[in-house]
Amino acid sequence: MGANSSSAAGVHASSRYTPPIPKSVHESPTWVPVLMCVLLIIGVLVILARYLLETSSNWPVFIGLGFVLGGLYTATKWH
Repeated sequence: MGANSSSAAGVHASSRYTPPIPKSVHESPTWVPVLMCVLLIIGVLVILARYLLETSSNWPVFIGLGFVLGGLYTATKWH
C-alpha cells in the first residue's frame, strides 16, 4: 500500500451543511445592464459631439471618457 491509501482513509465527509446560494445573488438587478449601456452610449456621443462640433476644448473628451469608464466599471458588476 502506498502513501495515498493511508491518507485517503483518514479523510471523512464533512458533517456541516452548506445551504445553496440564493438565485438573487447570482443575478444582477435589471438596472445594471441598462445603466452600463446608457453610460457607454452617452460617453461615445459626448466624444463624437466634440469632434463633430469642432470645439477647441478637450474637456468633452475627458467627460466622455469618464462616462465610458463608468460604463466599463458597471459592466464588471453585471452577473
